Amino acid sequence: MMAQEYVLKRRTEILGAVCASGSAEHLERILDVLLAHRELSWEEYQSIQVQGRPLHTNARHLLDLVYTKGLATCQIFVDALQQVLPECHGVGLCFPGGVSKVEESKDAVRTSTETLLGQRPVLVGKLQGCVDGALEALLQLGHFTSEDCDEIRLPIHTPSQQARRLLDHVGSKGESAANVVLQYIGHKQRSGGSNQTEEKLTPPTEFLKFQKKLRSSVSAQSSFLSTYGGTSHMPLDDIYTQGQLELPHDCKVRGDLDLGDIVGTAGTMNEEADTVLVSGDAGSGKSTLLQKLHLVWARGSALSEFLLLFPFSCRKLNFELKELSVQDLLFQHCCWPDREQEEIFRFILDHPDAVIFTFDGLDELKQSFSDGHRICCPTQAAPVHVLLFNLLQGSLMKGVRKVVTSRPEAVGPILKKHLRKEIFLKGFSPNGIDCFVKKQHHDAVVAAKVLASIQANTALLGLCHSPVLCWIVSQCHKELLGCGDGTPQTITDVYLMILQHFLQHQSSFKTSKVSGWLQEHLTTVLHLGQLAFQGVGASCYIFSSSDLDVCNVTEKDICTGFLIQSKDMSDRHGQRYEFRHVTMQCFFAALYIVLSNNADRSTITKLFELHDMTETCFSSTCFTSCLTSDQQKTSAETPNLQITATFVSGLLSQRHRHLWSVCSQTPLMDRKVQQVVKCLSKGMQRHFKSIPPPVQGEKKSMHAMPGFVWLIKCIYEMQESKMAKEVLSKLEVDHLKLTYCNIGPVECTALAYVLQHLRNPVGIQLDDNSVGDVGVEQLLPCLHICNSLYLRNNNITDEGIRKLIAKGLQCDRFEKIALFNNKLTDACMQHFSHLLRNKQNFVSLRLGNNNITSEGAKQLARGLESNQSLKFLGLWGNHIGDAGAEAIAGALEGSKTLTWLSLVKNGVGSAGACALAKMIKSDTSLEELWLTENCITRQGVECLVQALEHNTHVKSVWLINNNLSVEEVAEMAQRESRLIF
Repeated sequence: MMAQEYVLKRRTEILGAVCASGSAEHLERILDVLLAHRELSWEEYQSIQVQGRPLHTNARHLLDLVYTKGLATCQIFVDALQQVLPECHGVGLCFPGGVSKVEESKDAVRTSTETLLGQRPVLVGKLQGCVDGALEALLQLGHFTSEDCDEIRLPIHTPSQQARRLLDHVGSKGESAANVVLQYIGHKQRSGGSNQTEEKLTPPTEFLKFQKKLRSSVSAQSSFLSTYGGTSHMPLDDIYTQGQLELPHDCKVRGDLDLGDIVGTAGTMNEEADTVLVSGDAGSGKSTLLQKLHLVWARGSALSEFLLLFPFSCRKLNFELKELSVQDLLFQHCCWPDREQEEIFRFILDHPDAVIFTFDGLDELKQSFSDGHRICCPTQAAPVHVLLFNLLQGSLMKGVRKVVTSRPEAVGPILKKHLRKEIFLKGFSPNGIDCFVKKQHHDAVVAAKVLASIQANTALLGLCHSPVLCWIVSQCHKELLGCGDGTPQTITDVYLMILQHFLQHQSSFKTSKVSGWLQEHLTTVLHLGQLAFQGVGASCYIFSSSDLDVCNVTEKDICTGFLIQSKDMSDRHGQRYEFRHVTMQCFFAALYIVLSNNADRSTITKLFELHDMTETCFSSTCFTSCLTSDQQKTSAETPNLQITATFVSGLLSQRHRHLWSVCSQTPLMDRKVQQVVKCLSKGMQRHFKSIPPPVQGEKKSMHAMPGFVWLIKCIYEMQESKMAKEVLSKLEVDHLKLTYCNIGPVECTALAYVLQHLRNPVGIQLDDNSVGDVGVEQLLPCLHICNSLYLRNNNITDEGIRKLIAKGLQCDRFEKIALFNNKLTDACMQHFSHLLRNKQNFVSLRLGNNNITSEGAKQLARGLESNQSLKFLGLWGNHIGDAGAEAIAGALEGSKTLTWLSLVKNGVGSAGACALAKMIKSDTSLEELWLTENCITRQGVECLVQALEHNTHVKSVWLINNNLSVEEVAEMAQRESRLIF
């Protein structure tokens, strides 16, 4: 097989081998070889080595570049692969035959600068560990400044990366600087002096023994699925499915993220900080993600730059009542060294950048984060939560990478200022759902039936984006396929399905009554419900045997499977228990509120108002080990209270009344329903009253908060369209803003259910959420009341657009759409073209920062030719080039409606500018044309100047950052004042 053909056909395997470790070292060593052989120019090398971009993206860019350079470059690339990745045969990457050219370039080397380049792979190895000495020599001789040295010494770089950066800098400083480096390396070799840094980085023997023991311990804890109980001993490898990882929307890094990017440089906002936050809703897969991270480290398949990894559970740290030092925390809670504990801890202190701590479930810690009590001594004893807070903010163990998971609501601004970066876990993608279900069901026929059932119901498909709900649906596939009471529509439906599934598996007989299964197990449900209810109120998620006794939980109740033994929490006082998942605990708490005749009358009111929830719990001594009066953390527990309230709403819906009719008194149930309805109505009214009056001349706008979305979800769970209609009839706004509200497919379903009852058309702004294609489909029922829809930064693809436009064509009021920063390509442009041809009241189309090329622009132009209504067209940040600009300009010649056009940052040159100039001459409506950050030269600007002489209607043409000299800018600005430079 020829080398070029090999690079193309084995692309996936090559990418996997280069990126397998999660470190950039393999890729950088390959680049060293290609640079040494002059197969990469300096500009090409820099285009590959983009700081902060995911490793696999850089690797893909290299493969693209190598393939286009032809056979000779591909052969050297394959030789470099074979040299750098000798172990690749073990992962199925067999190299083709061919003559190696790796050593050929040395003959051509003459000058010192050429030597640095031609012998780069060897010099990188020689410089590792003695970078400081080389920098000192360059600094003393005036070739480097202190700023140059500081940039190379940045602690985020490994020793080999520091060596490469030094060579990169020296290459730009000239021949004399290159000669200094070569002389320094030669002197080091002649003196035979091994550098001290290398000796320091050689771990002592006892450290290596401890590392092996720690890897074994972490591997044992991580090899089997621990979330949702993990009682089936299912290997994590067999079930793990990657969720969607996203960086904040204002981060410049694009593309998919993987496990390695959690501790990598992608998305780094504060290089001085050490803490990485992985945030996500309950059930989004945070614990499983962290477990996978632990497992790949323990196996040595990734995170190779970290010699030690210490995993902690915040839920379990709640039970540590005595004061500890950092040394005690590491060795007592994770893994105890057999010998030389002090020596090992000293090595950790000396090399913090080789260590990683993980903390799962910060939101379950009883204390809210505070930076009020500072300690910096790792041997000083302090309460565990004080140690944790000082670790996260960097006062303790500065340089150690810390990864913490939490629900977003529990992380306030005090902690956020100490974050290195934040990554959002958004649950499964549609492909992730497919993969997870297939892993759950090895029988392909069953898996296909379950997937077909999920995909046939878009509401259920939206729910399955949450891994915990996807797991429930997979567990209950027989009930799902049987569809006894209809396919689940709400979260409450899904949890009721698993309740029935577990209880009926414990039944001594199969009742024929629809609600008989609940009546048979009512005592068990109430026992578990009381335990869950008191636990939620007291922020308690792990229970002792005595806690269970107080709530009369028996062995029979435990055997239903909802409570499981808490892993690694056994002690001399007996076994401890926890619910399979925190959402399961919230569900049972809601069951208790609904079914118990003993619950406080004010419980529901206080639950929905989220005030003094802990006062509604029964006084009990069983939680004194979990919570003291000065440790209450109501604000951080608000999400769990909201989940409980959502379940209460769903359980009290009319569609489930038949279940409770044989279990509870009807008058009491009616009163609880009325309480919930009243609370939801009052809550919505509070939001409506907070809407400020509109500024004169502007539309009335409501900026909704996450609490508003929660109330909407509660209304949807109740499935009370009459209540939704009554509540929404009181909302009178022109624009509803729901940005940064953590809205995914589930929330979109609830929003559409409620918002479709608005009386007047409204603009809906959902920017900076996680709507996705499934969420777009869920929004369609309310599109008829929507006159404008803003969906910036929402991971929407061409498939979501196809469905959106098909519905939009049927909605007379639908006039505007904004889709900046999504994943749109040329494939969806035919749909926009169809929209413009057939909807002559459409006024605004904004598609900035997507992946639209000249072909997509040509498709769009066909629709523009026959449209007589569009006023605003935004295509900034795409790749339409001259050909696309020419197509757009040709379609808009003679337009009588378009007032604003943006083609910023599109690779438009003078040919495109001349075409736009021709459009300007015949246009009677255009007021602003944006052409900033393109490639327009004097020729193109001349055409625009001439066009503006014939058009007085245009107010401004923006040309900042184009290919013009300072003198040309000054001349053109003087000739035409409407040109903005």
